[in-house]
Amino acid sequence: MAEDVLQDGFITLFTRLQDYKGEGSFEGWARKIFVNTALMSLRKKDALKMSEELEAVRGIKDELPSQNQNIGYKELIKLVMQLPPGFRTVFNMYAIEGYSHKEISDMLGISETTSRTQLSRARVWLQNKIKEIENV
Repeated sequence: MAEDVLQDGFITLFTRLQDYKGEGSFEGWARKIFVNTALMSLRKKDALKMSEELEAVRGIKDELPSQNQNIGYKELIKLVMQLPPGFRTVFNMYAIEGYSHKEISDMLGISETTSRTQLSRARVWLQNKIKEIENV
């Protein structure tokens, strides 16, 4: 799926190359095309809809991780990759890409509240998985 999205992104980039006006960086312009292509792909597959996996975290209080949690970078990346698609999309856009909840809501066609909720639930999900790893 990732390879298909990448290929679609390059096709879109090359077919819209004449639209680049030289304002701002080319890298930023291209990045936006690839992000939008990936988001369109997720929308087509309904990966951003609420699912049964959301119910698994209801009622769990959102707390900050303790100072003594020891988890490596690679383990954390693996956990992020295991997030349910809706959680992972919002988490990556907010925590990694640096988009605001307003920008995320506009790009994904969801409300800002849904964006905040997905991020909060992603954090809780990750915290629970980290606790499981530490207790093993």
